[in-house]
Amino acid sequence: MNARLHFASLAATLLAAGITLPAAEPPPVRFEGEVRVTTAQDGGLPPVVGVHTVQVYRANRAAPAHADGLTDTYLHAPMLCYWQGRFWLEYLSGPVSEHQSPCSTSLTSSTDGLTWEAPRVVFPSLPLPDGKYTLAHQRMGFYVAPNGRLLVLAFHGFEPSPNDGTGLGRVVREVRADGSFGPIHVIRANPHSKLPGFRLPYPFYRDAPDAGFVAACEALLADRLMTVQWWEEEQLDETGFYRFRGKAASTVTRPDGSVLGIWKNRVVATTRDRGETWENKSFGTNLPNNGSKYWLQRMADGRYGLVLNPTDRNRHPLALMLSDDSEVFRGLYAVHGELPDQRFGGYLKNLGPQYVRGIEEGNGTPPDHDSAFYLTYSVNKEDIWFARVPVPLATTASGPVQETFSENAPGTLPAGWNIYSPQWAPVRVVRADDGPGANHVLRLVDEDPYDYARAVKVFPATHGVKLSFRVRAAQANARFEIDLLDAAGARPVRLAFEEDGRIRACHEGQWLDAGPYIAGHWHTIALEIPADPAADRCTVLIDGASPLPRPAFFTDPVATVERLSFRTGPYRDRGYGGRDLPGADRRSPRATFDVDDVQITPTPTP
Repeated sequence: MNARLHFASLAATLLAAGITLPAAEPPPVRFEGEVRVTTAQDGGLPPVVGVHTVQVYRANRAAPAHADGLTDTYLHAPMLCYWQGRFWLEYLSGPVSEHQSPCSTSLTSSTDGLTWEAPRVVFPSLPLPDGKYTLAHQRMGFYVAPNGRLLVLAFHGFEPSPNDGTGLGRVVREVRADGSFGPIHVIRANPHSKLPGFRLPYPFYRDAPDAGFVAACEALLADRLMTVQWWEEEQLDETGFYRFRGKAASTVTRPDGSVLGIWKNRVVATTRDRGETWENKSFGTNLPNNGSKYWLQRMADGRYGLVLNPTDRNRHPLALMLSDDSEVFRGLYAVHGELPDQRFGGYLKNLGPQYVRGIEEGNGTPPDHDSAFYLTYSVNKEDIWFARVPVPLATTASGPVQETFSENAPGTLPAGWNIYSPQWAPVRVVRADDGPGANHVLRLVDEDPYDYARAVKVFPATHGVKLSFRVRAAQANARFEIDLLDAAGARPVRLAFEEDGRIRACHEGQWLDAGPYIAGHWHTIALEIPADPAADRCTVLIDGASPLPRPAFFTDPVATVERLSFRTGPYRDRGYGGRDLPGADRRSPRATFDVDDVQITPTPTP
């Protein structure tokens, strides 16, 4: 008899005797409800309102001039911190596939999260006696020491498993305030290396002449919440250095001083002594488990966000669950709901936005900490992304919309908009080259052959709504799509500026010609959906006139709409991968579209 049947039999016997067993303790982290995700790129989830997602680095192989001189197309596992007025971001960089040598660790930084410096190799791969190279792997990237020093770290492992406990050891160096790097040192050599006669060619950290650097390393080694992240790469260690065995830890400190940790594979535990001992270890959560990382964030408003890929198989979308107490999480919302085609095939290159990390407690506080938190992740294991998530976290909108972008400085992104901004398809507020004074517009540019720029405005869910906005195309031969969406992403109303210079509206799945658009001319578009829930149609006006013989009937039947989307490319349900795509290394002809004067007024149902 197996254990489960034995327990059930025992429970039945005790119950017959009038004896009851104590109720099982619920797991320390759990989702209340059922996780429901579709196969669409956003999982059919409503978005967290106002998230800005910006591509930090776009992989490129054949045209290094387009990619800061680099040619690696496996980019993954980014880490993030904030120090000396800058975001610092570390990530793995390899030629083609995961766990393929040589694989180095690269570093970049930014003052605003929008513009990033060219990445530099901070930990190069090391040549091995067999002609191969180490993999400069990491499960922990940064440490801001109590003395103010910034340490950056990596672990030298071997292909095909750099984190199986048999690698050479962990290395560390300092990032100086001017952005230069200190020399590389060993902070922990691995006595269980499968090449015991081959050592890391760097001095031990205690031999460094800089006492401040040594003190920073000593503080890191004593910090159990930081070093708990190291175990996976040193999992054969039996010295007692590691107090918990788990992969890819994420921890938060709760108001009572206890710390909650979550690891890959739904492992959760708590500690009351900063990682010296752990309790309440559980595998029994009902969280999705797909081998990707979780990120647990305590937000400035006291609530908790759990960021994850909410499926047991796929690693898309990147979503967030919300909790008031860090134990019971409710609601599921998209943080990064875009899934472009993977441009470069490679072994173990999962699709989707994945391996999410934020700024660990103690690793810096951005100046807008009270109003946002930050994330980094890879997409398709080939592009590195950065996201700003506003706080307090909003999942719905209120009131009418009157957006002129006048309150946003040029070069920034508008608050309250969901922005998807690839490197070759950026979104920015810019100063218009016409109009009165300092007129600002939202500009969407596209030179990416396999991706697009996108801006989405969430408004109160309603059936009846009046919308108007102005659009200007810099050319008359590029695509620009405008959609109205419901909470699940259905698109009842669709308009498109098409490559042949015509505007078309979708009527029950059929595209109807709505006249030409003129390069450099501001076109005013007005849309109106009746408040009557039975009236599934939309009146379209372009420059004050109705170009269609009748209102456009909904293409997707919906009860309400709540999002206005602008996009520089055709709609995609999701991306695909596993092969190299032609022309992925070269920019497409530039297309530019400006948006201004967005007005949205919900109409109450009579």
